Amino acid sequence: MFSFLKKSKPEAAAPAVPVVDATHNAVEAPVAPAAEAPAAKLSWRERLFKGLAKTRAQLGGKLKGIFSRGKVDDELLEELETLLLTSDVGVEATTHLLDELKKAAKRDKLETPEAIQKALSDALLTILQPLEQPLDVSTHKPYVIMIAGVNGAGKTTSIGKLAKYFQQQGKSVLLAAGDTFRAAAREQLQTWGERNNVTVISQESGDPAAVIFDAISAAKARGIDIVLADTAGRLPTQLHLMEEIAKVRRVIQKIDPAGPHETLLVLDANIGQNALQQVRAFDKAVNVTGLVLTKLDGSAKGGVVAAIARQCPKPIRFIGVGEQIDDLRPFSAKDFVDALFDQ
Repeated sequence: MFSFLKKSKPEAAAPAVPVVDATHNAVEAPVAPAAEAPAAKLSWRERLFKGLAKTRAQLGGKLKGIFSRGKVDDELLEELETLLLTSDVGVEATTHLLDELKKAAKRDKLETPEAIQKALSDALLTILQPLEQPLDVSTHKPYVIMIAGVNGAGKTTSIGKLAKYFQQQGKSVLLAAGDTFRAAAREQLQTWGERNNVTVISQESGDPAAVIFDAISAAKARGIDIVLADTAGRLPTQLHLMEEIAKVRRVIQKIDPAGPHETLLVLDANIGQNALQQVRAFDKAVNVTGLVLTKLDGSAKGGVVAAIARQCPKPIRFIGVGEQIDDLRPFSAKDFVDALFDQ
């Protein structure tokens, strides 16, 4: 008992996680040590407020000054329009929000800064609410989630965080290293597999569709709940490369006609309005069913969520506001709006 305190005895070796190649040859990889938990861990709501600080400073902080006059007049609407556009809310969403604010001012006789802010936040919540659609992974087993996105969006990191999230929900997870083109992509995914103690199906080179096919086969044989299938990063303008991702989708459907059961597009919040172009391009190639919005903590462009809601309405399944493994959570429209307006 308490033998781990005795210097005379060596420390026990860390348990190993199988990293399996596409021919099912397992190689033992040591499990990375768990990071120490912070002394006082913030709640998710607190982390969300902290993560949206830059967007709030750009949008929410300046709104208080605009609303301070206490009436909705032409000057207020003009200043508000400029602020919303510079926060990447987009023309269509901005126009809609201003129209709703004018209606509320006329209907409810808004005469205080607090009332005006509440009217605007209510209008924003109304357009974001439909995007709040939690992912239901109980409909198939294995539930195959295909994950796409351009290089640098945080795709591989998001896969690791998703694995952790689903494990916390009591689900077993298997990772498919389908990004066989980018240097170190396979190694990065294996590192996440080690951190989460989950198996990674991979191969050093070759056809990404074949890797994912083998991963789904392995998941079926082992009774795994969820397969997270990585795909190579693509730019929407690289049509021949986008076709490779479409091929992955077709191969998945050969082994499971209902699959993939979810196709997540990972978006970097820092790109602002360019996110809309990515949603349209990837949707055309692989039929995007949900979004993962990352790096909100490093961006003042969180307003792009409103632009997505009005122009490319896709469910936002998860948002990320930090580097920690549990800093990716399901999207809550109300929490998001509260964090923007510091409510």
